[in-house]
Amino acid sequence: MDQEAVVAINQPILKSSMMSWQEKMQQAIIYIIITLFALTCILPFILVIIVSFTAEASIIRHGYSFFPAEWSLDAYRVLFGPTSMVFNSYIVTVFVTAVGTLAAILMTFGAAYALASRHCRYRDGLALYFYITMVFSAGLVPWYLINRNLGIYNNIWALIIPSLMFSPFNMFLMRNFIRGIPEELNDSARIDGAGEIRTAFSIYLPLCLPTIATISLFYAIGYWNNFFNALMLVHERTLFPLQLILFRIASEMSQMNMTPDGVARAMPPREGFTMATALITMGPIILLYPFLQRYFVKGIVLGAVKG
Repeated sequence: MDQEAVVAINQPILKSSMMSWQEKMQQAIIYIIITLFALTCILPFILVIIVSFTAEASIIRHGYSFFPAEWSLDAYRVLFGPTSMVFNSYIVTVFVTAVGTLAAILMTFGAAYALASRHCRYRDGLALYFYITMVFSAGLVPWYLINRNLGIYNNIWALIIPSLMFSPFNMFLMRNFIRGIPEELNDSARIDGAGEIRTAFSIYLPLCLPTIATISLFYAIGYWNNFFNALMLVHERTLFPLQLILFRIASEMSQMNMTPDGVARAMPPREGFTMATALITMGPIILLYPFLQRYFVKGIVLGAVKG
């Protein structure tokens, strides 16, 4: 066998090894970029944790640091002290978020299913009605008076019902997803004798899990971060949600410098307190997102392009 034949035989092998080497280099570069991006995302979160355990004097003297000169639990003593309402407000916020999110999802799904059904006679007019609420608002005074007249004042429902009216954006997202489901499923259910409620919750609801997971995250974040309803409609301190009670504590910390007899107190941990509150408020949402991550993008994309 001459030399040219040997080269011709070995050329595909050389190309294969060369391509394999190039692919490995590309994968290595991709991994390095992803690792650097992950570090840029997680390092600020680690810094928040460290600063929350840093003494206030050290923060003022040296600024934020991954290696503080002095550690302290003062911020958490303020948050979880004997007279603190943080534990109670946590329970209130978790209850409001869970109940409000579940109720809002049911209302959103019901409205979206009705507007997506070809058997709904005035679905276009109702869709326009819901769309108008996205553009125009009646204002704060009518909203307050309606809640007072309905008895939604200074009780737990004042934290749930005013925000219970579903978001039109979420409703249209759900409606567009339902429109993409074949109508033959609805026809088959009707032939088998299923009513609208059974068809909606036995057939359509399981198929809408990606979009339901997406809007669940939207509603949960909205309820978790909402303090406006409590600020306007609640004056009972035991009903304050977490966000409002933390705001009150931060406001009261400005009065911690002096005792009633004029003696100077220790420096209040303002910076550490800010980081500690950020940590305890973002924790549950960060833990919730991984369970919904696989549905999140899929629900938005399918709900946006279908229909």
